[in-house]
Amino acid sequence: MKKHQVVFQPSGRRSAVPAGSTVLEAARSLGVDIESVCGGTRSCGKCRVVCEAGTANLSPFTPEECRFIEQKERAEGFRLACAAEIRGNAVLFVPEESRRSTQTIRKEAGKLPITLNPAVRLFPVKLLPPDLTDPRGDYERLAATLAECYHLPRPTIDHTVLRELPGVLRQGNWQATAALWLEREIVAIYPGEVEEAYGLAVDIGSTTVAAYLCSLSAGTVIAAESAMNPQVAYGEDVIARITYATEHPDGLESLRGAIIGCLNGLIRSVTKSAGLAPGHILEVTVVGNTAMHHIFLGVDPRPLGVAPFAPAIHRSLDIKARDLGLAVHPAANCHVLPVEAGFVGADNVGVLIALEPYRREERVLIIDVGTNGELVMGNRTKLLSASCATGPALEGAHISFGMRAAPGAIERIRIDSETREVSFKIIGDERWRPEFPLAGARGICGSGIIDAVAELYRAGIIDQSGRFRSDCQTPRLRTTDGRQEFVIAWPEETQLDKAITISQQDVRSVQLAKGALYAGAKLMMKRLGIAMLDRVILAGAFGSYIDKKSAMLLGVFPDCDLDHVSSVGNAAGDGARAALLNREKRRDAEAVAREVEYLELTLAKDFQEEFMAAMFIPHGADAFPHLPGPGTTATGPSPG
Repeated sequence: MKKHQVVFQPSGRRSAVPAGSTVLEAARSLGVDIESVCGGTRSCGKCRVVCEAGTANLSPFTPEECRFIEQKERAEGFRLACAAEIRGNAVLFVPEESRRSTQTIRKEAGKLPITLNPAVRLFPVKLLPPDLTDPRGDYERLAATLAECYHLPRPTIDHTVLRELPGVLRQGNWQATAALWLEREIVAIYPGEVEEAYGLAVDIGSTTVAAYLCSLSAGTVIAAESAMNPQVAYGEDVIARITYATEHPDGLESLRGAIIGCLNGLIRSVTKSAGLAPGHILEVTVVGNTAMHHIFLGVDPRPLGVAPFAPAIHRSLDIKARDLGLAVHPAANCHVLPVEAGFVGADNVGVLIALEPYRREERVLIIDVGTNGELVMGNRTKLLSASCATGPALEGAHISFGMRAAPGAIERIRIDSETREVSFKIIGDERWRPEFPLAGARGICGSGIIDAVAELYRAGIIDQSGRFRSDCQTPRLRTTDGRQEFVIAWPEETQLDKAITISQQDVRSVQLAKGALYAGAKLMMKRLGIAMLDRVILAGAFGSYIDKKSAMLLGVFPDCDLDHVSSVGNAAGDGARAALLNREKRRDAEAVAREVEYLELTLAKDFQEEFMAAMFIPHGADAFPHLPGPGTTATGPSPG
C-alpha cells in the first residue's frame, strides 16, 4: 500500500499514512486529537486545519468545505480534516480551537522576592477648579499640582490622555489620580482616588508564550495565562522561522502578525479572568530570544541567520504599546529588555536579573533548556553565556512517539533493572502504571524522554555508546521494520491502539541534544578555569519538570552535588516581572547584558572533541562521583 509522510504541528507528530486517508483519520492514528463534534460526517465544521506545506497533495475542495471555509481562508490553506484526503506528503497545523485537548503549558509564575519600584506609579491629586481669575489649562493645572504635592518636574502628557483630561477632571469634581511613567509622562488619568495600577510581563518563547498580569501597587501576580506560540506553524525552531522570513515576501509580516494576535488573545484572557479590561494595563515588559525579539518588533531577522549573527540592536527599548499593535491602554509603554548576542537574547537577560548570578560567590551553571539551549556560567567575578542548538528532541519533536506536554503524555518513566518492566505516569493522572492499568498514554513528552534514555542506560538495556545491548533479554526489546525499539507502553495502555516505543534513532537524537549542552558547559568551564561546579540551576518551563538525577545520569550537565541541582521554573518570565515591578532591574539588565561575555561555541577549536566525548552516557571520560554508584568512563565503541 502506498504511503505518504504527514506532519502535524504544533505537536510535531509525524508518520507515513496510507494514501487516501483523510486528515482526520491520519490524526487519529497518530494520537493527534482534532475536534470533531459530528464524528467526521462533514456537518459541524469544527475540524479545521491549515495545510502549511503540500497543499497540492490534498484532495480538491468538497462542497461541505465550501460551507465552512471562506474564500480568504482557502487561500491561507484552511481545510476540513474530515474531508481532505492525503495524496502526497503534507505538513498540517491544528489551530488551538480545533484541538480537542488543550496542551499543558508549564510557565507558572515563580516566587520572586523583589523591592517594589515600578516604572508606572499613581499620584492622587486635588486641583483647584478654574475661575475667571485663574483660567489656566487643565494640563497646566494638573502639572502644577503634581509639582506642588510631589515635587515632580513638569511631566509631558500622552495625547490620548489629554483628550480624556477635561472630562475626567470634571467627572471627579477636580479630584483625580494621575498615572505617571518614570515621573516623566502622564499615561492615564482617573476620576477620584485610585489605588491599583496594572502591568503585564510577557515571555515570548519559541514554543510557548506566557503572560503575567501584575499589580503595580502590590507587586503580586493577579492572573497568568499561557499559549502555544502560533509561529510553530512556520517552523519548530528559530532558524526555520528566519528561513521563512527570508524565503517569503510577506514572511516577516506573517510571523509578526501571528505573535501579536497571540499576545492580544492572552491580554484579553488574562484581564477577563481578573475581572479587568485590557485598557487597565499601563505597562508591558517583554523578553524573548533574539529572533523572537526581532520578529515581535517587526525587525528583519535575516542577519541573525548568517555569520556573524549580529542583531539589529543590543540595548533595551521603550515603545508605545499601541505602535506595536498591543491591545492595552493606548498610552501604555512597552519595555523590551536588551539582548546579549545573536542567539542569546532578552530571555537570557531575564534569567540573569531574576537569578542574579552576578551577585553570587558560588560558581553556578544556569541551563535554560528549550528548543535552543542557553547557558550561563560564572559568578560575581565573571560571567559567560553561550547558546547551543539542542534541536527540539528534548521537547518531544523528532522522537518516534514524542509530543509536547499535554494530557496523556508520558512524563515520568522507571525501568526495573532486573525484570526490565516499565512503570510510567502521564500528565493529568498522578497514578503510576501498571499499578493502575488504565489506557490513556498518547506519547512521550520531554521530561519522559530524558527519563526513558537515562533509565534504559541504568537498567543495562543500552550501553554507554547508546546502542541497545545484544545480551539484553526482554520481550520489550524488539525489532520492527528492521529497527530496534524498546516498548514503554503496550497497546492496551495507550490511546493509539499500538505500542509507544523508544527507537535506536530516538536515543541518538537525545544524545545529540544532551551532547551539545554538555560540550558547551565544558568549554565554559575551561574558559573560566573551573574544575567543579558549585551549583546547577535548570531554568525554563521544561527544565522545571526534568528529573535532576535522570538528567545527570544521562549527562545533560557536568557532575555536581545533586543537593545543589535545582529547578526554578520560568526564570525568563520571572525576569520580565522583575523589570515590570522594579525599574532598577532594567538598569541591571542593561549593564549585565553588556558585561556578560558571549562564547561562540561553533568557533571553539575543541568543541567537536568535547561534543564527541559528551555523546557517551553520561560521558566518555568525565567521572560522576555524585551519582549513585561509581563514576563512569567510556570503554565502548564510538557512538555511531
